Amino acid sequence: MRCHAGPEGSKVRNSRARSGSPGACTMPEMPRIVPPIQESIVEAASHLRAGGVVAFATETVYGLGADTFNLNAIDRVYALKGRPFDNPLIAHVLDVAMAREILAESWDDRCSALATRFWPGPLTMIVPKRREVPDRATAGRATIAIRCPDHPAALQLLRALGSPISAPSANRSGQVSPTTAQHVADEFAEVEDLLILDGGPCVVGIESTVLDMTREPPEILRPGSITLDDIARVIGEARLREWHVQDASPGTSPRHYAPRAPLRLLNGHDLRNEIVTLRGRSCAVLAFPPLSRALRRRNELTLFTMPDDPVQYAARLYATLREADGAGVHAILIEAPPKDDERWTAVLDRLRRASARS
Repeated sequence: MRCHAGPEGSKVRNSRARSGSPGACTMPEMPRIVPPIQESIVEAASHLRAGGVVAFATETVYGLGADTFNLNAIDRVYALKGRPFDNPLIAHVLDVAMAREILAESWDDRCSALATRFWPGPLTMIVPKRREVPDRATAGRATIAIRCPDHPAALQLLRALGSPISAPSANRSGQVSPTTAQHVADEFAEVEDLLILDGGPCVVGIESTVLDMTREPPEILRPGSITLDDIARVIGEARLREWHVQDASPGTSPRHYAPRAPLRLLNGHDLRNEIVTLRGRSCAVLAFPPLSRALRRRNELTLFTMPDDPVQYAARLYATLREADGAGVHAILIEAPPKDDERWTAVLDRLRRASARS
């Protein structure tokens, strides 16, 4: 049995051009991963200004970004991801001033209170948009999803650009989100003009909470690390609504965040029975410490011991799914977290969608 305490560290590609013998053509290694230094930030901002696409780190997952006001660049993001055009993008902003003055048609006191408490951070707010915002960036909606990322590289890029960046997660549509620069490079290995701003591993590890401020009371359309209770303590009444259609919010399609190998979400007893049913075929297992210890002698398993803390679990989840998928196993089996603890709501949402049948 191969046993893992968690995902291996990512191996970053050389960001420099590969040169051959004198007189030979220089072949750039692309996508190109660059460090978050001033020179790279300026280059990335110039690339966005010219209509290019830049992948960049946030505290949640890596984003695949375009200038919100450049229609060709927005279309390129959709094309690279294979994302349906009716699935809106999240506009990332430097601060509240950028959100209010450039994107939002209306911004009430509750928005201000939430931004004061949670920005920069993993909270996306949906508000009415200004007419100047292209419909293409909002999938034709009269509203726009906005957040301020809590990552120095993302904020430096926004400051250098001086304009919002619309960015979904930097992966193919419906698949596992990336939490390292190398994940992005692996996902888009054939894309020759993609610049990836390396900000290290994402510390939150799952996508932001999406809160629709145009509903009364405001509704969480996608759960994240900021919980319903967190929001209610700031603005009073709010509610969590479970969505099973993609047009509600990014990340709400029935099947999402899915690895290539079939994934099953099971309680401990059913997971053991499923291993027996597989009759020795290779599988990866993500389990909490007690079950992981009980399974450690099973040679056919690639075993990942997952934290019993929801924050640590979320930070490790996507990288572990990618590593498990890369092992070429017949199936991925995951021990289900507790259902009656609000702290696990976001993780359970991702696991249920990842395990849904297409």
